[in-house]
Amino acid sequence: MRSGAKVAIVGSVFAVVAGGVGYGGWNLWNGVTGGDSTGTTSANAPKTGPLTAEETTAVAKDFLAAWAAGESDQAAQYTNDPVTAGPALTAFQGGAGITRAVITPGPPAGTKVPFTVRATVSYEDVSKELAYSSQLTVVRGLSTGRPLVKWAPTVLHPRLTANATLRTGTAKTAALKALDHEGVELSPEKYPSLAPVLDTLRQRYGSQVDGTSGIETWIDSGSETVPDTTLLVLRKGKPGVLRTTIDADVQAAAEKAVQAYGQAAVAAVEPSTGAIRAVANSPAGGFNTALQGAQAPGSTMKIVTATMMMEHGLAMPDSKVECPPSVPWDGRTFHNLDDFKIDDGTLSDAFRRSCNTAFIKAIGPLNEKGIEGTALGDTASRYFGIGKEWKIGVPSADGSVPASESAETAASYIGQGKITMSALNVASLSATAKNGAFLQPYLVARKLDDRPFAEADPLPTRIASGLRRMMRETAVNGTAAQAMAGVPSPKGAKTGSAEVDGNATSNSWFTGYSGDLAAAAVVQEGGHGGDSAGKVVARVLKAG
Repeated sequence: MRSGAKVAIVGSVFAVVAGGVGYGGWNLWNGVTGGDSTGTTSANAPKTGPLTAEETTAVAKDFLAAWAAGESDQAAQYTNDPVTAGPALTAFQGGAGITRAVITPGPPAGTKVPFTVRATVSYEDVSKELAYSSQLTVVRGLSTGRPLVKWAPTVLHPRLTANATLRTGTAKTAALKALDHEGVELSPEKYPSLAPVLDTLRQRYGSQVDGTSGIETWIDSGSETVPDTTLLVLRKGKPGVLRTTIDADVQAAAEKAVQAYGQAAVAAVEPSTGAIRAVANSPAGGFNTALQGAQAPGSTMKIVTATMMMEHGLAMPDSKVECPPSVPWDGRTFHNLDDFKIDDGTLSDAFRRSCNTAFIKAIGPLNEKGIEGTALGDTASRYFGIGKEWKIGVPSADGSVPASESAETAASYIGQGKITMSALNVASLSATAKNGAFLQPYLVARKLDDRPFAEADPLPTRIASGLRRMMRETAVNGTAAQAMAGVPSPKGAKTGSAEVDGNATSNSWFTGYSGDLAAAAVVQEGGHGGDSAGKVVARVLKAG
């Protein structure tokens, strides 16, 4: 993405500042003691057992001191992978154009030692400070018993990966000034969930907008598909301008909504156009779960299952369906929440109360009513564009509804089994129901790169109206009513919870629409759909 640095590392320009418990009085230039003396009790008896505080302190001191002195090879010998660590340390110092750095260790916490780096980065006639925090972990060598720094690229910088390097130089692609659909600037500082999105937009479209390159320090990902990350701007260029479909107000609401949870994601789409209005994740700035997550969507999938049932003539909203507490399918028993049942209910009742057994029993075991294990995927693809390739402008995960057999078929009807979706995929389910036809979500205009959009058949009128009716009843008098209470009409929703192996609590899913905005959210281990994900979606819809 950018050209490399031209400044060579200057020898003794690093320093370690004593700080934290157990680090007083470091003598950087003469204090490198090595790890052998503390690692073994004799030549033939490697030390075993938990590391002592003294061992952790000593090897951390030696590693940081050697790194600070510019002695990359020596620093590498204090790690458990010197073959990898040595070149990485050398590349870090030279490639980044670092001419001075001060490393300040903090108090050790068990075998972890935090530290801060304040580095001066120089390129041609400009210099700036790059400051950040990282940490190292000390482990015992498997064969030697020595205390060693566990090597990882994050020791050098918390955002480095195995194939990435730190670089300083002239950017080959100009910086990007991204705007929302009304011209409001979208900065990563104000909208942190957009940071990885903006990096990708710069990599993909930076050369297509007017701008001039500046001088930067960045993390070179080493991959054509993973965007580089700018860490420091030494000299600004002229940014190119790119308009996106994001709505700044909806994005702000989405950012605040997910912050209430440790792991959550939300996406919002305009049903009448497919324009993506918001993408937010907690934690922000990392993996883009809202666009790239691939998780079981739970009962939000009943939007598709209900469509399949209506398509095949199995039931319409007013059709009577059975909702027993449990139902068997090929050796496996499926239950409703707390084994509730509905007496003399309809498909609409089963939908609004999210009765699992009704959606399984009405279809029956494989082939009993002519419904193959491919039927759900066919419906998802035909009307909702799920399983087709979505080219939204940045990387995204395409929803998957694979063919199933045995009990997996029943599980798929309630959004379990092998089905995977992202928040964007599920938001599009609601958008399609509201609009009556699928429009592929997109983040940047199609004309920028003339990319093809996924297409699907419009929903038959009776099915579209049936979905909207059932989703409205769910939002007004069903499992979504509490979360959607303050959301303006016309509105509709569907709750969901997805069981994940190993988790005591289900993931919370929720999708809904209000006016011309649809959204979906997932909260990891958030419980029932309306309990947590519903609050996220409601806040986003109210901002639309």
